[in-house]
Amino acid sequence: MTALPPLRLYDTRRREKVVFEPADPSRITMYVCGPTVYSRAHIGNFRPEIVFDVLKRVLRHHYGEDAVWHARNITDIDDKIMAQAAETGRTVEQVSREAEGWYEEDARALGVDVDTVIAPRATDFIDQMIAMLTTLIERGHAYAAEGHVLFDTTSDEGYGSLSRRPLDEMVAGARVEVAPYKKNAQDFVLWKPSAPDQPGWDSPWGRGRPGWHTECTAMIREKLGPTIDIHGGGQDLIFPHHENEAAQGRCAHDGGGSDEFASVWMHNGFLSMSDEKMSKSLGNIVTVPKLLEQGHRGETIRLAMLMAHYRQPLEWTESLLEQAKKRLDSWYRKLATGSAREGGTADPDVVAALSEDMNLPHVLARLSGIDDPALLRASGQLIGLLQGDPRGWAQGDANAEKADITARIAARTAAKAAKNYAEADRIRDELASEGIILEDGPDGTTWRRA
Repeated sequence: MTALPPLRLYDTRRREKVVFEPADPSRITMYVCGPTVYSRAHIGNFRPEIVFDVLKRVLRHHYGEDAVWHARNITDIDDKIMAQAAETGRTVEQVSREAEGWYEEDARALGVDVDTVIAPRATDFIDQMIAMLTTLIERGHAYAAEGHVLFDTTSDEGYGSLSRRPLDEMVAGARVEVAPYKKNAQDFVLWKPSAPDQPGWDSPWGRGRPGWHTECTAMIREKLGPTIDIHGGGQDLIFPHHENEAAQGRCAHDGGGSDEFASVWMHNGFLSMSDEKMSKSLGNIVTVPKLLEQGHRGETIRLAMLMAHYRQPLEWTESLLEQAKKRLDSWYRKLATGSAREGGTADPDVVAALSEDMNLPHVLARLSGIDDPALLRASGQLIGLLQGDPRGWAQGDANAEKADITARIAARTAAKAAKNYAEADRIRDELASEGIILEDGPDGTTWRRA
């Protein structure tokens, strides 16, 4: 058996590729920042989901199927969620649970291995957050002021080591929360008071709710441990979110700041449209259901997301989707020419490219050069592609129709959750007129032809 090449990953903190050396090869811990659930996520939100899903597959290939502990949080308490609840007349929990369901549904459509992701919700770990903040205060790394708890950035010698920003830039980044009760302008909020009409929890500092940075650090400590092997997310999270997470993690650890919170920090590039980062605030968003309604398949969307190196920006265009479809068409035609059973051995060049900081452009080029169906299928599995039925892939119209039906069922589910029963009935009747019968059950809605 050919020995596997060493796995090298780019560490943002050290600004270089490093040989990955897990603390425990039988229990590799990876945390990736997840969604704030208040509305339908846009396609850009799923780039880290897909990138780190690929990394999980690579880690499993190197260390074993059961060796990877992958966690991704759900931020279910946030000002945006509260605003959405107030605007729609629903509770914060109703808004967050609905959006969480959408997120998981969309991730599955893109081939993300959702079932093996540990997905803690912030509101389930309030007690652990309060305990962590108490520890930080006792150690002199945080202080209480006017119902707030703030992190004293001057107490942490390592603060700024991840983003490598000079102090004046970090102060500028903190100006949104500048307040007279802060000791230092760059100090950040760990706990803040809640108004009577806002969700809140009792704490030693009064009724309030946690800050965003507090949530992730506490959930990592609870679900994975005080230090982890890999921490991932989008490049926009390096500062202030990951910088602040790292500071809390170091200082809350029993080492008192002597141990790094994460061994390797990894960040994917932005997904953009017309040279602008895709965001809800800019209004330039595309959603997974919309793409499925247009006839694009989930596997096509996934491949499109992998068409550039994960650390590089990716321009989202119709041409990108067309290129992805052409590649998949070509690969599936090869699969259709012979037996491609599961459990085969992946191509060594593909493994080597993935082991070199997930060099996806090289991987895709190599896949196009593989003619053996079994080798192609096994190699594609490492990036979550080419596991479907080649004959089914060739039936493009049928797949597009199924995607359209699935998207309309999802829209009906969303309408029912929003108590818009008239819209839900309209979608059901529309499908019935096309010979599609819906059947609601405890596990969701299924469909069949009349």
